[in-house]
Amino acid sequence: MPAVNFTVRWPDGIEDQCYSPSTVLYEHFKSGQEMTLADFVKKADKALNLASERVAAKYGYHCSSASDQLYTIKKKANFFEDKTQMITITSIVQQS
Repeated sequence: MPAVNFTVRWPDGIEDQCYSPSTVLYEHFKSGQEMTLADFVKKADKALNLASERVAAKYGYHCSSASDQLYTIKKKANFFEDKTQMITITSIVQQS
C-alpha cells in the first residue's frame, strides 16, 4: 500500500512533515491548498481514519501510525486559539 508524506505550514510559519499510510489523502488535500485550522483538523481526521481503515481492510489491523499522526496534528492545532487562522499544505509526495 503506497504511503504519502505531506507537509503542513502552520499559522506560525513552522512546517511539519506528516504521514498517511494511504493515498486516500489525495481525496482530501492538494499541494498548495490553504484552509482554516479548523477545516484542516476536520479533514485530517477524516482522511487519516479512512487511511487506517484501508490498512485494516488489507492487513486485518488498523494503522497505528495514522492514529499517531492524527493525535500529533490535533495536539499541535490546540496550541492555536484562533481556529480561523490559515494553514497550507505545502507538498504531498507519494512514497514508492
